[in-house]
Amino acid sequence: MGGGRTALFNWLLAKQLGGEFILRIEDTDAERNKEEWVLGIHSAMRWLGLEWDEYYRQSERLALYAAAAERLLAEGAAYYCDCTREDVEARTKDNPTPGYDGFCRDRGLTSGAVRFRVPDDGATTVVDIVRGDVEVQHANIRDFVLQRTDGSPLFIIANVVDDMDMRVTHVVRSEEHLSNTPPYILLWHALDGGDLPVFAHLPIVVNEKRQKLSKRRPSDNVELERYMDEGYIAPAMVNFLALLAGRPERTRSSSPSRR
Repeated sequence: MGGGRTALFNWLLAKQLGGEFILRIEDTDAERNKEEWVLGIHSAMRWLGLEWDEYYRQSERLALYAAAAERLLAEGAAYYCDCTREDVEARTKDNPTPGYDGFCRDRGLTSGAVRFRVPDDGATTVVDIVRGDVEVQHANIRDFVLQRTDGSPLFIIANVVDDMDMRVTHVVRSEEHLSNTPPYILLWHALDGGDLPVFAHLPIVVNEKRQKLSKRRPSDNVELERYMDEGYIAPAMVNFLALLAGRPERTRSSSPSRR
């Protein structure tokens, strides 16, 4: 349901602006990807009438992400790290703020995971047309992983490289990704991406208890395939998804007072 709503808003915006709507399958994590899930995305979007103009699979673009990581390493904007999660937790368990502590920044390693070197000072501001300006101090952003030890890319570098390569002008996604956007911006500038896309982070879809919908919660079974199987018609679902973000402005009027 949430993914369908986000896809609909992207599609509507692209059509309104005379642009192109891209469907990108983010399948670089082999353990969390199954072909039947991809086919489910295809069928649900076609049911909603959201035909795409371009189609990509990130698993077919791995060379681009590897080249970007190599460039960042060569320019000193990234470094190798061999810390395990247990290593980090053991070193930082008494720190007031948890997370990676930059231990490998200056060790000169030549293998391991690849981490982005976040600037020590300053801040990054996300200009969001839904949330407004969101400023995050660099001191609150940990050096984040770009590439796993096995060479596979993480979400952040694949998304930035793809958005640059595909000349994406607008990024419309759930607000749960807002925390990823300052690292996105830092990485974008490190790779000389030029003008940033326009960001719009939509409120998340919640259940009747105001909880974020979860596939692990049986009562939150709101997969679009369920409604397709139960005989709902697509125009009704599109209308429902379009209204999930709010409601149309009401026309307000007043009548002359009687004396």
